[in-house]
Amino acid sequence: MNYLLWHAPAQSARLFPDRPAVQDATTTFTHRELHELSNGVAVLLAARGLSRGERVGMWMPKQARSVAVMLGASKCGAIYVPVDPQAPVERAAFILGNADISVLVTSRRLLASLSQHMGTFASLRAIVVVDEKDGELAHTPVPTFGWGAIVPTSEPPTVSNAVDSDPAYMLYTSGSTGTPKGVVISHLNALTFIEWTIATFRIQPEDRLSGHAPLHFDLSVFDIYAALGTGACVVMVPDRIAPFPAEFAKWIEEQKITVSYMVPSAFIRLLKHGELERFSYASLRTILFAGEVFPVKHLKEVMPHFPNASWFNLYGPTETNVCTWTPVPKPLVQETELSIGRSCENFDCFALTSDGRKARPGEEGELVVRGPGVMLGYWKLPERTAKNLTPNPLHKDFTDLIYRTGDLVRVLDDGISFQYIARLDHMVKTRGYRVELEEIEHVLHANTRIRNAAVVAIPDDEVGARLRAAVVVEGGNGLSQQELASHCATKLPSYAIPELFVFMPELPTTSTGKVDRRSLAESLGQYSAVG
Repeated sequence: MNYLLWHAPAQSARLFPDRPAVQDATTTFTHRELHELSNGVAVLLAARGLSRGERVGMWMPKQARSVAVMLGASKCGAIYVPVDPQAPVERAAFILGNADISVLVTSRRLLASLSQHMGTFASLRAIVVVDEKDGELAHTPVPTFGWGAIVPTSEPPTVSNAVDSDPAYMLYTSGSTGTPKGVVISHLNALTFIEWTIATFRIQPEDRLSGHAPLHFDLSVFDIYAALGTGACVVMVPDRIAPFPAEFAKWIEEQKITVSYMVPSAFIRLLKHGELERFSYASLRTILFAGEVFPVKHLKEVMPHFPNASWFNLYGPTETNVCTWTPVPKPLVQETELSIGRSCENFDCFALTSDGRKARPGEEGELVVRGPGVMLGYWKLPERTAKNLTPNPLHKDFTDLIYRTGDLVRVLDDGISFQYIARLDHMVKTRGYRVELEEIEHVLHANTRIRNAAVVAIPDDEVGARLRAAVVVEGGNGLSQQELASHCATKLPSYAIPELFVFMPELPTTSTGKVDRRSLAESLGQYSAVG
């Protein structure tokens, strides 16, 4: 039985020792090499006093070594915390500090940019620099080691009493208070999803899965663990290729990718700019997409370019990974948007009406999820956890928590499938990422020259939603588009920066004095898309 995330990869090391496990632009590790290298990571971490439940921060480039760090942290019973390597340093520093990391794994370049924040990491005991070969480095407040300090070994350290309900990793997502929030995922939460995907999509040792999603994005959980758990290989998309659709399209063919999991906007970029007709994708047998709505008109266009592939629509927030799914019919002839399907195995999804009863076919309600795939909670946010993880009103005689997704759905005629309608709050999906509009507003309001600001999401077929901001400046002028974008870039990831800032004398309000977001969206939606 596999109770912890590293159990299945360790088994693959025994069954498929010489098969490739993870590949980046310059390095390939076999399953045995990855197992022994991650053991070495675990030994180093344990030697620095890392114990069960402590956090390992990963602010590093996505590479084969990243996977060894993830597995090594797990073998110590630690919680790994991947952070976007492209994130502004202040955002990364907040996440690492908020997580109370004990060990930081990073690169020389990123460590240098973090130097002024190091004093705020009170719990930090060691640093590992992935692009250094030798021993301790100077000018850091704690012992710092290069990658050469990690010695592969056949045996991991012993972690007593580790169980599947222990936290495995934390993924930070956009937060409504203006700061990111950590979603705490247990081994059981992740394995519930991973083992379902392996069985449902029949992942085999011969498969090559494309690692397109960044490690701080929950889509990467499938890429890595479905591959490592079956003797297959996860092939990481090189950073130099990912932004260029034509090169990426060629890479998929050259690498003989068999299973691909991406957000719809990535497929749309391939469709519009990837010159797909130049390539043959005979090897690609399974395509999964999630993270945002895939407009049917684009899906119908892109599917014929991958004639041998079966397509599947997956749905789920970070807090549940994936909880519903549906196959995409071939040929796709419908004109209406796809449903988000029905519950995955060992998940129970249903809709609750505003009066707290279970929605019937044809009725709308908030989608809620129960089962072992639901997160443990939000890191250091007990009130937010209690708001989203609530007692199941349908099971009043025993403890049974449900996760409230905040998504409005309609129950379809079969009574078990759902049509996504909209968000119930101000969180939106753009380019596959969940973004809290209030977080962007909080950052804008931090600029002393801004008197008021509101951010709206304009629906868009290509990227899901385009973010636009209405800004009221003190004195009426004096800020440029570039200045505002630069200000946001110090606090927000690139996908959360509004593409357009519209200057207004005042924001429109409703009769109750609140910002009239509907009116604002209509006004800002009249501007042409800018990219």
